[in-house]
Amino acid sequence: MRNWLTAIALSASAAVQAAPPPRVVIEYQVLHNGGLLATVKHVLEHDSNTYRLSETWEGSGLLALLGEVRRTSHGQVTPSGLRPLEYVDERPRRNTAIARFSWEGHTLTQEFRDGPQTQPLPPHAQDRLSFLFAPAFHAPEVKRLEFNVADGKGVSLYRFDVAGRERLSVPAGDFDALRLDQVDDGGRATQIWLDAAHSYLPLRVLVVQKDGTRIDQVAARFTLPR
Repeated sequence: MRNWLTAIALSASAAVQAAPPPRVVIEYQVLHNGGLLATVKHVLEHDSNTYRLSETWEGSGLLALLGEVRRTSHGQVTPSGLRPLEYVDERPRRNTAIARFSWEGHTLTQEFRDGPQTQPLPPHAQDRLSFLFAPAFHAPEVKRLEFNVADGKGVSLYRFDVAGRERLSVPAGDFDALRLDQVDDGGRATQIWLDAAHSYLPLRVLVVQKDGTRIDQVAARFTLPR
């Protein structure tokens, strides 16, 4: 009964969902077993036809010595959601990872150390940034979400069950959130909370490794146009 009611509620919310504002900035704290590991800033810009996402990591403590990590994604906004065209992951002292999506040619080309490698474009293709923001442009309407997530080095299949709504408290405030749950084959559990009041923007990502290690990314500040 609960799953049936949840499905109805999600379908109704999708029908009235508004697109995110043209520019959104979300700042996160990344915690490793409760200690501050890094601060992360996500910037989303779109004009209802195209989008651009950037993510910047700044490490805390000894991690700060490794330098800044920057990832970007850009692509199209379609009635069925985001279609990434290119994803770039730049890190100090490491090869840049690139994923290019050809929706007309139905191919995915990835490049990291060994030169470009091309394969058929998998279904539900996204990248490491776009999959987090995909629900903001196409609200969850089913009980399970699937993403084939490319990062320039490979493709990972993410399957999330829609667990339902709950109240969430993060440094940015208290929110009515939609929770997504995944447990992968290696025993790693991932939970994502989306802000149901602001176009399902990501509020929190919690990863618990098989050994109990916790990586928790929580929203510390939202910047939305007034």
